[in-house]
Amino acid sequence: MTLIEKRLFGKTGMQVTALGFGGAEIGYDGATPETVKELLNSALDAGLNIVDTAECYKESEEMVGQAISHRCDEYHLFTKCGHEDGKGVWTKPSLLASIERSLKRLRTDRVDLIQLHSCGEEELRRGEVIEALQEARQKGYARFIGYSGDGEAAKFAIECAQFDALQTSLNVADQQSIDLTLPLARQHNMGVIIKRPIANAAWRYGDKAPEETYHTEYWRRLQLLDYDFTKKPMHEAVAAALRFTLGQPGVSVAIVGTSKPGRWSENAGLLQDGPLSAAEEEAIRNRWKEVAQVDWTGQT
Repeated sequence: MTLIEKRLFGKTGMQVTALGFGGAEIGYDGATPETVKELLNSALDAGLNIVDTAECYKESEEMVGQAISHRCDEYHLFTKCGHEDGKGVWTKPSLLASIERSLKRLRTDRVDLIQLHSCGEEELRRGEVIEALQEARQKGYARFIGYSGDGEAAKFAIECAQFDALQTSLNVADQQSIDLTLPLARQHNMGVIIKRPIANAAWRYGDKAPEETYHTEYWRRLQLLDYDFTKKPMHEAVAAALRFTLGQPGVSVAIVGTSKPGRWSENAGLLQDGPLSAAEEEAIRNRWKEVAQVDWTGQT
């Protein structure tokens, strides 16, 4: 298993690299366009071929478009819709307008995958959001459509058989999807994108709760899980966490975000030892089953 290992992305026929680039950090961390240009071009040069972003990641889409739209034949472009100005807006006109806006920002006339960004099961069941994505595909805005989310909503998104891909959380501190949704996704031959694949490396905060609230839940869980591998040097711990995630059956690609250009050369070495051994995998799964609480559901 390596950075550039190719995996079939479900029924789409796309061959995707094991690691993809996640565009949240470059937006939320306030990366400069120059940094993003260096970061993304070096990632493509290393062989990465998945770039995943979203309309609500501040200037992420604009910076992706500025940096690599001229290399569009070298990668598959994914984005998400539904959180205009950070708030969920789940009407067909709003979603279509959002997608059109994203295309302009990304400097393209079509993305490979457009995803609903964590709308709830109720919105999915009403059907308007699905119709919006289907119309976007008919208009040529996207080759494929997907759902990004977790838990019972993700389960319904698979069972309704309207989506080509699922993006969901899976990591050593978030294993609900291993039993709840991944087997179903495999049955429906869906491409599976994993977000938060290293649990935000939340063990790095030690005994002190992180100031970044997005990391707090995983930190809380990891305090109780107390995995042995998290006590190793950081690069070894991150490698183990990532290898665990990518080793789960049905996973197509894991999205890793960074705003540091040098990180991709580091990431390339994390997977060189391939999947975890059966014993290492079993230890992580058994510890989860021993400790996981009822409310330890998939985290958006």
